[in-house]
Amino acid sequence: MTDAKPRYNRVLLKVSGEVLMGDQPFGIDTGTLERTAEDIAEVVRTGVQLCLVIGGGNIFRGVSLAGRGMERASADYMGMLATVMNALALQAALEKIGVYTRVQSAIPMEAVCEPYIRRRAIRHLEKGRVVIFAAGVGAPFFTTDSGAALRAAEMGCEALFKGTSVDGVYTADPKKDPDAQRYDTLSYTDVLAKDLRVMDASAVSLMRDNQIPIVVFSIRERGNFLKVLKGEGVYTTIA
Repeated sequence: MTDAKPRYNRVLLKVSGEVLMGDQPFGIDTGTLERTAEDIAEVVRTGVQLCLVIGGGNIFRGVSLAGRGMERASADYMGMLATVMNALALQAALEKIGVYTRVQSAIPMEAVCEPYIRRRAIRHLEKGRVVIFAAGVGAPFFTTDSGAALRAAEMGCEALFKGTSVDGVYTADPKKDPDAQRYDTLSYTDVLAKDLRVMDASAVSLMRDNQIPIVVFSIRERGNFLKVLKGEGVYTTIA
């Protein structure tokens, strides 16, 4: 890795809950959690202001249960609670290695975390703390992608980084199609028109309206987050 400086001063990192599973079928893999925390700490120590949104799919996937007969709204609320559990786990891992962290939930639960207050969150970022936003937008029928896009816009982030299991956006699923080609860059319109499913349509549209680029990269590779922040490595930029 070079001595190049990060290209952005304030960013939001969106991580799916499935990433925290590691090779397990569900739950949180301790080793994966600690590696993710180390990657985040590496970025924070460069002076970048960082906030996060974590999905809850490793613990509970609301949509799948809704398809089995559960009311969608109830299933989604359960999914939101799963994101709080992931946020608290990551907070513990970060603070164990000396990174000051605050969890803010869109569903008030003062016993375990702060309620979401925009001005307070911005103040935490300005003081160098990592802010983890949990419980989505606090309402059903919205994905954590939409929550991440909304928080990125509210926090005035310069980019939204989406950490996934693959190193960018492909023409097809590279795990299933060996001929799939990776895009270096895409426009928001391309993503929507080609239905590439990088993030849901409302999230992509919100990023387009606020001119916030989306950077898709693999977070499973140790140190990759900082590398991509510096414009190195392999990733796809949507702008």
